[in-house]
Amino acid sequence: MFTFWMPTTTLFGAGKLNELHTQINTPTGAVHGKKALVVISNGTSTRANGYLDRLENELKQAGADYVIFDKVAANPTKPVVEEGGRFARENGCDFIAALGGGSVMDASKAIGLMAANGGDLWDYVLFGTGKKQRPSKPSLPIVAITTTAGTGSETDGGAVITNPETNEKTGVFGPGTYPVLAIVDPELMTSVPPAFKAYQGFDALFHSTEGYISAARNEFSKMVAAEAICSVSRNLAVSIRQPDNMEAMSAVALGSYLSGIQMAIGSCTSAHPLEHALSAYHEKLPHGAGLIMISKAYYSHFVEQHACDDRFIEMAKLMGMKNAGKPEDFITALAALQKDRGVADLRMSDYGVDPSEFPKMVQNARDTLGRNFLNDPCRLSDEDCAAIYQKSYK
Repeated sequence: MFTFWMPTTTLFGAGKLNELHTQINTPTGAVHGKKALVVISNGTSTRANGYLDRLENELKQAGADYVIFDKVAANPTKPVVEEGGRFARENGCDFIAALGGGSVMDASKAIGLMAANGGDLWDYVLFGTGKKQRPSKPSLPIVAITTTAGTGSETDGGAVITNPETNEKTGVFGPGTYPVLAIVDPELMTSVPPAFKAYQGFDALFHSTEGYISAARNEFSKMVAAEAICSVSRNLAVSIRQPDNMEAMSAVALGSYLSGIQMAIGSCTSAHPLEHALSAYHEKLPHGAGLIMISKAYYSHFVEQHACDDRFIEMAKLMGMKNAGKPEDFITALAALQKDRGVADLRMSDYGVDPSEFPKMVQNARDTLGRNFLNDPCRLSDEDCAAIYQKSYK
């Protein structure tokens, strides 16, 4: 059984950013508003690569005014999104155009809620120290223009935000946080540096490998996850080695997009909160890199428990190992892909992680997104989680 609901209009394909103006304030368009809050990162790539200029041109063609909010970092924080919400209200913005990767899109969802409702973001957080209140008003409408292939945030209603006061990195949800329009244009992804393209690609892959082994998997999420695993794992290397190969980049972008849908109709498992705890305490650690670091030990635990042998064999085949016949073959395929992309030797210690932190990280993971642990193919104890961290540590 499953429930499928996806309120987002999606324009997918190379050059689709050039069609944004047709979707704003037109009879059949997905977006209706007079003034946009354009949300970008605090880096330089969006401007340097000309993507912001292209977005501004599309807004002008549509007759929409705009202001720019450019303070979003790699792990968006509560103070920044609250500031963004105030900035949107002060400038009379009635929709948001998020141009960037997962952090920008996640921040925009929280900014949209804060612009509409005000107050304290943690009033609306359902986990940890959140007050679990339902926002009285829906988020400002969101246009999600993704410049990376990794998070799938353009297709779901969740945002991951860090509260630096409590070291909680957790999900934020609310009415209206599904984007009304997503633009998935692989042309915007070719300029991502190789290392980060790898981190993002593995994030997309893990969204679907987690969904594939999840106890909450359904036939729809299985179908979507299978296609995503195949698309990402078989095309990521080419998209990095040949950055102008639009076919390969499109395939990885499709896998990322589908992984977002997988999260909306299926689920992730405990790997994501376990990584969120790592980067909550060490904010310079890219989320995808953290997932890579723990992945072999994490999936090996379930292989050793024979929790779902058939699913691991199927995933190995989806990744190109045609003769896979045992669950360990998935670990072999995963390790080979990580070695091929030069990310097999990522080290927690390079980001300041110390093993003495593992017990508090385990508790943090359970407190901030404990429901994901319920989706594991077999239950992890605190000792199991700590052992996964320890085996992953370099």
